Amino acid sequence: MSVIITGKNLKIEDVYKIAYGKEKVELHPDAVDRIKHCRSFIEKKIVEKEIMYGVNTGIGEFSEIVLNDDQIKQFQKYLIYNHSAGIGEPCPIEHVRAAMISRINCHANGNSGIRPVITQTYVDMLNKGVTPVVCEKGSVGACGDLSPMSQIALLLMGEGEAFYQGKRLSGKKALEKAGIPIPGLEARDGLGAINGSNLTAGISALIVYEAERFIKQAEIAAAMTLEALMANLKPYDERLHKLRGFQGAVTSASNIKKMILGSDLLKGMKVKVQDAYSMRSTPQVIGAARDQLRWTREQLEIELNGVGDNPIFLPDDEIVLTGANFQGSPISVPMDMLGAVITMVCVISERRLNRLLNPALSVGLPAFLTKGAGMFSGHMLSQYTADMMIVEQRILSVPASIQSIPAAADQEDFVSMGMNTALKSRQIMDNAYGILGIEFIAATQALDFRDFSFGKGTKAAHSAVRKVVDHLSEDRPLYDDHNNMMAAVRKREILHAVEQEIGKLNTY
Repeated sequence: MSVIITGKNLKIEDVYKIAYGKEKVELHPDAVDRIKHCRSFIEKKIVEKEIMYGVNTGIGEFSEIVLNDDQIKQFQKYLIYNHSAGIGEPCPIEHVRAAMISRINCHANGNSGIRPVITQTYVDMLNKGVTPVVCEKGSVGACGDLSPMSQIALLLMGEGEAFYQGKRLSGKKALEKAGIPIPGLEARDGLGAINGSNLTAGISALIVYEAERFIKQAEIAAAMTLEALMANLKPYDERLHKLRGFQGAVTSASNIKKMILGSDLLKGMKVKVQDAYSMRSTPQVIGAARDQLRWTREQLEIELNGVGDNPIFLPDDEIVLTGANFQGSPISVPMDMLGAVITMVCVISERRLNRLLNPALSVGLPAFLTKGAGMFSGHMLSQYTADMMIVEQRILSVPASIQSIPAAADQEDFVSMGMNTALKSRQIMDNAYGILGIEFIAATQALDFRDFSFGKGTKAAHSAVRKVVDHLSEDRPLYDDHNNMMAAVRKREILHAVEQEIGKLNTY
């Protein structure tokens, strides 16, 4: 199947599938017509010598310099050259592919002024597996992600580098092997290929997709820990949360209760009248993350289907508008907050872990979940590892969207730092898999010491964890357990096992 690109209905799920190579891409005929219509309009304006930013003028501080006819032809090439100024390791292939589909969908609106062959070349690159080599660092998130997007655009001239069939090749060689013609650049094509926060949006879309599924796994881990700690389950009654009215908390409580259905804890076992906050406020905390995640998704999908160029061409109105739709703040702000709430979910996970390990708090579980206390230390050091990552999460959760630093002789005197937000959110997400993995290990170990019947979802999760990590009967090096469990959480193995057993957990 193909994802049909119209400019207006791209979903985060589409970006994910395209980024990971599971779906082909096809431009809708109406999108092609819009691109052609807009191109005809700007070609007419060029002939009429109307001054248009980035078409027949310089850019940034040089925007008042008007180019002659010969310079117009060369300017796009030099624009891409001087903006290919990144640094660092190459972005993951999936990130670059996500950026490309974001840019293609922007073009499909028919306001970018590029030639149709430019957009089609990007479509062909996605479909045939040619992925430009793009340095991770260099964008300030206004005028969009110029530096990384320029490294993608180098291939439009048969330059730069690309990954193709597992090899890193010159851009020209990769295109030749894939059978993709080199279109070259004409007036407007270069700036139209790079002028938006597309890498930020692409990376962010992938993180949102993962975060939605991570949150479900956080609820699964919480349910396991709650059973292991013999929690009072009244705080997970949906009616309680509906009275307050936050949808995220209602959803979270519902998912956790669904996990525990069938447990002896729901059949009159003696429990505490009231548990600690890390246990009884889990729906409110994870629910707050859900509510933030919902808004982040909304913002990202607006961005993915919007026009982020400057200038923007309105051929039907015969006008060229200059503005700042490339500015990354509308997505860097929600992504900053998404990183923060993922960290928050990790913090409460670690607090539940602490209650599993601490014999003063664990309702009769052996200290550090080992029967050989003194000779063995059990999972004592697992908490150290989780704590180290928690502190890193907190450092990374400082907002990047308020860290503007002026550039281009103060012409660009406020920038979004959206790429910083995307990159640190990626790190936060990666750490979160490890932190949650450690709670999964500890909760599963704790359940091994209980002799009552658990909920159907808890049983499924316990079995899934035991396929990855064995019971810790005596001390062994734990790094393999930690890394293997982190990988299993990343691959959503526990989520898949649970949903296969009890049905889909709610997302919002």
